[in-house]
Formats: sequence, structure tokens, C-alpha cells
Amino acid sequence: MKRHAIFLGLLAFSQPLLAADLLQTYRDARSNDAVYASARAALEAGKEKLPQGLALLLPTINANGNTVWNNNPIIFRGTQLVGPFTRQFNTNAWTVTLTQPLFRAQNWVQYKQAEFQVAQAVALFGQAEQDLIVRVSQAYFDVLASQDSLAFIQAQKTAISEQLAQAKRNFEVGTATITDTHEAQARFDLATSQEIAAQNDLEIKQRALQQLLGKFPAALTPLRSSTQLNPPQPNAMEKWVETAEKQNFSVQVQEAGLEIASREVQRNRAGHLPTLDIVGTYGETAAGVILATTSGLGYDTRGSTIGLQLTVPLFAGGSIDSRTREAVANKEKARQDLENSRRTAALAVRQAYLGVTSGMAQVRALEQALISSQSALDSNKLGYEVGVRINIDVLNAQQQLFSTKRDLSRARYDTLLNGLKLKSAAGVLSEEDLVAVNSLLGTE
Repeated sequence: MKRHAIFLGLLAFSQPLLAADLLQTYRDARSNDAVYASARAALEAGKEKLPQGLALLLPTINANGNTVWNNNPIIFRGTQLVGPFTRQFNTNAWTVTLTQPLFRAQNWVQYKQAEFQVAQAVALFGQAEQDLIVRVSQAYFDVLASQDSLAFIQAQKTAISEQLAQAKRNFEVGTATITDTHEAQARFDLATSQEIAAQNDLEIKQRALQQLLGKFPAALTPLRSSTQLNPPQPNAMEKWVETAEKQNFSVQVQEAGLEIASREVQRNRAGHLPTLDIVGTYGETAAGVILATTSGLGYDTRGSTIGLQLTVPLFAGGSIDSRTREAVANKEKARQDLENSRRTAALAVRQAYLGVTSGMAQVRALEQALISSQSALDSNKLGYEVGVRINIDVLNAQQQLFSTKRDLSRARYDTLLNGLKLKSAAGVLSEEDLVAVNSLLGTE
């Protein structure tokens, strides 16, 4: 039993660490990405607009107090019989004042503004959530594409080195010229340069993903080569455009902005209206008097008041009218910003939709091109062996094959990414969509 446990422990220890998939990478980014954390804090700040607006409608209570020391010399004129005296006393007072607004049109409008400010903050955070999904997917697929590119270049370099060795052997036995060797050597040196560039590009892409995760990314789960890409649902561009013009988060932000701007006009116009408040006070004053020739005296007073306070604005130097005109101009600006956001969302949807559909067509074409490129390489190798093809033909066929593999890999990633961008532009992207893409990852 003990040996069996030791064997299982060694077996588990010998297994390679599991690669991180797209979903796990996204969840790590949710916990560590600074941009997303900033958006979450902005949401919490935005939610406070509502209680701040409500506070304008609720009563306010203030308390104030004071203490004063008085020293008053008293000198009587026209007599020597009385005085002089010095009156010294301390006065203490405190007052509590309660004010309950009854009619303040500006405060009511500002409270309604707060509701739309909260809606705007929620929409901004929704956009940040979708942006995080797209940014993580972009960085994830960029790393995979760089890894694929490096692997293809290294495989091409290995194939060229074999071709170079064969050219040298053929030259030594006199069945080929030195030109074949030079051509193969030039391609090998070029592949070495490309390998260095690909390694540098992979490092850059990994560091970009590290920025999202707060740590250097571990091994990533690749996309299965047998993955079948599906068209967007619904498979109609204009339906996606209609959805985007209503549900895109940038559109929702601008819609809320227009509502806020409309109520800002109302709020400034309300500056001409009177205000009415209930005002109640309660206070106490205590004073002690000390005369130079008599004993001390003192008194306490308590009092309370309650009443209505009406304030009628008569003239404010034209500032109210000026702010109203400013608010009207800002409202028109908000209306145009909303129209622009709708057009931008529609354009983004069309671009992403075409990226998906054309990407699927490109993937199919490249898959066929890969078969043809492999056949062309095999034919050129055979022709070179029997003397009907030269070395440069084989090298060119190898170059075409690996270029096709690289392009096919990139096209698959771009198509999947455009699918996520399409849903993001339409405002319907969620973690469930990322789960669907994640199911396409894995080893064959």
C-alpha cells in the first residue's frame, strides 16, 4: 500500500503542469488588470451620485455654539459718588437649526440627473467588462500566433539545414554546383534572422499579456487544428447593426449623457424660481455677570422658533440666463455625440461581421492552399532527386508551405477574435461567449 502511494505521488509529480486556457487567463485578468480595477472603482464612485441627489431633498440639521468673555468698564459722568465699575461676564450659547426643503425645483431636477448618472456609470463598467474580454483574447491569441510563427520558422530552418547538407554532399560528389550550396546557405541565414525576430516578437506579446495578468503568463492552451469555425448567429449584418444601435454600451453612455444634459437645462432654468423651506431652531444662552462692588448675577434663556422661509431670486447679474444658454448648447453637443456613437457602433459591427465572414472564407482557402503547398513541396523534392528541379525550387516550395501555415494560423485567431469584437460592438458579449471559444482550445 505504501509503495502504491509513493508510485502515485511520483507519477503526479512527473506530470507536466497544465497549461492555462483562455477562460482561466481571463479570470486572472479580472483580478489583476489595473484598467478593469479602475473601472470597477469608477462604478462604485458613480453609484454614490444617487444618495447625493437624494440628500438634496432631505432635511439638514446644523448645530453651532459659542462662548464669549466680556470685560466692560463703566464710568459715570457728573458725580463722584458712584463708580467707576467694571462689568465682567461670560456668555455661552448654542443653537440647533433644522431646514426641510419644501419647494426647490433645482434639487428635484438634480435628483433625476443622479439616476441617469448612475445608469451612465453602469454602462461604462459594462463596456469595461467587454473590453477586458476582447483585450485578454487579443493578447492570448497574439501569444499563440507568435508561438506558431516561431515554431514554423524553426521547422523551416530545420528543413533548410537538411537541404543545405544535401547540397553540400551533392557538390562534393560532383552532381551539383556550388550555387545550390550558396542558395541554401542564404536561405538558412535568412531563417536564422527570422527566428531571432520571432523570438523577440514572442517576448513582446508575452509581456503584453503580463500587463493584464500582473504576472508572466504560463504555458497557454493552443487552438486545436481541427477546429471548425461557425458563422455568426444571426447570419445577417443589418440585424447586428440594429442591436448595436440600441444595446452598444457606448450608445447607452451617450443616451444617459443626453438625459443628463436635458435636465441640466431644466435645472438652470429653475434658478429663476422661488424656494420655500421649513426652518426650525432651538437654542440656549447662559450668561454670568460680575460687578466690581456686588456679588455675581446670572441668567439663562431658552428659545425655539419654527416657520416658513421664502426666497425669491430677483437679479443675479445675468448668470442664470448665461448658464441656461450654456446648458442648451451642451444638450445639443450630447445629442450629436449620441448620433456619432450610434454610427461608430454600426461601423464597428459591420467591420467585425465582415472580419468573421471573410475570415472563415480565408481559412477555407488557406486550408486548401496548405494541401496544395505540401503537394508542391513533395513534387519539387522528388523532381530535385531525379534532376528535373533545382535546389531553389525546393527552397521556394518550403518557404511557401511554412508561409501558408503561418497565415492559416493567424487567420483562425483573427476570425475568432472578430467574432468576439462583433458581439462586443453589439453590446451582447459575455463570459459565456468566452467559454464557447475556450471549448475550441486543447491538444489533438
